[in-house]
Amino acid sequence: MKQAPHRVAVIGGGPAGLMAAEVLASAGVAVDLYDAMPSVGRKFLLAGVGGMNITHAEPYDAFVGRYRERADEVRRLLDPFPPAVLREWIHGLGIDTFVGSSGRVFPTEMKAAPLLRAWLKRLRDAGVTFHTRHRWLGWAPDGALRFTTPDGERQAEADAVLLALGGGSWARLGSDGAWVGLLEAFGVSIAPLKPANCGFEVDAWSALLVERFAGAPLKGIGLALADGPSRKGECVLTARGLEGSLVYALSAEIREQIRVHGHATVRMDLLPDRTLGAVEQALARPRGSQSMANHLRRQLRLDGVKAALLRELTDRPVWDDVPALANAIKALPITLVRARPLDEAISSAGGVPFEALDERSMLRLRPGVFCAGEMLDWEAPTGGYLLSACFASGRAAGRGMLDWLAGRNP
Repeated sequence: MKQAPHRVAVIGGGPAGLMAAEVLASAGVAVDLYDAMPSVGRKFLLAGVGGMNITHAEPYDAFVGRYRERADEVRRLLDPFPPAVLREWIHGLGIDTFVGSSGRVFPTEMKAAPLLRAWLKRLRDAGVTFHTRHRWLGWAPDGALRFTTPDGERQAEADAVLLALGGGSWARLGSDGAWVGLLEAFGVSIAPLKPANCGFEVDAWSALLVERFAGAPLKGIGLALADGPSRKGECVLTARGLEGSLVYALSAEIREQIRVHGHATVRMDLLPDRTLGAVEQALARPRGSQSMANHLRRQLRLDGVKAALLRELTDRPVWDDVPALANAIKALPITLVRARPLDEAISSAGGVPFEALDERSMLRLRPGVFCAGEMLDWEAPTGGYLLSACFASGRAAGRGMLDWLAGRNP
């Protein structure tokens, strides 16, 4: 008599959970995938609204370095499934990709929905069973999985379990960090969840700056932390501080500086394409009866939110001192005092430490329970790095589950 296949539970329908489900189902394992939301991949879809940045085409060593202090651990996940292989996998779904001018990789249609639809069809065809509106509550005394559903609580048995529950950002999409207490109850030490790729606040902007410029983009600027290298790009002036891609790229360093010193000072270059000497030379030209504001606009095309921010953060004597004003334009100090709340962040840092897992991504304190995705203790900037590690960690956990199941009788 033919033995029944192993049955596993994948809890979490983001990229990590879906990738693990594909690995398992393709090996003949019966997969039940549970998600708390009415449909899977909600954060994945929202992340693709402005253009689905899947991965990055920079040299591999530089790519891995983006994971900072966890680069070695993440490399072990990425080596079998690096960005080039991820692109081939996407092409296998019938979705073409291209490399943008910044090195970021996008689907040709720039959308997440076609990719997700093709992927879900492949999974259903492979036999994956989806259970939506199933919020995981932990384990029953007999080891069964507990879920709350619209029809009340239900329990399910599984030979192995993958937890791919996300971090703590964007709770409305299901990634709420509620799993932290459930794992801590079993003795798993969790690194506190912290906002990553997030905005930061200043003590206060003036009412005039907020009224006129809150929400205005600061384009074509440079941003640096302390004496670090300046990055060129853009960010947004908010009612409470700054956010946007340039700020996100420095968020880990800014967060650490605030933790250690109570604040972090970034330096904004309002004209990164002009040297300090060129700015000073332009400011030194005779301005006659013109105001300095008009002089800035005419000589340097510096106006709008940039000029307003310069005025906000400099004293009156600076505007009468050409070298001092030139220095302020090239390195305007902005003091940040706190991160925006975790739920507003694009991603979160902290989570299940790699040290709590074995080489198969299985919890050492809970045999048969595996972890993947953003709930692991790693972080990375935007630019395709977050998704790449989620895909790779899901694949690694799926293969680890197969290895563990192979050592048990079906």
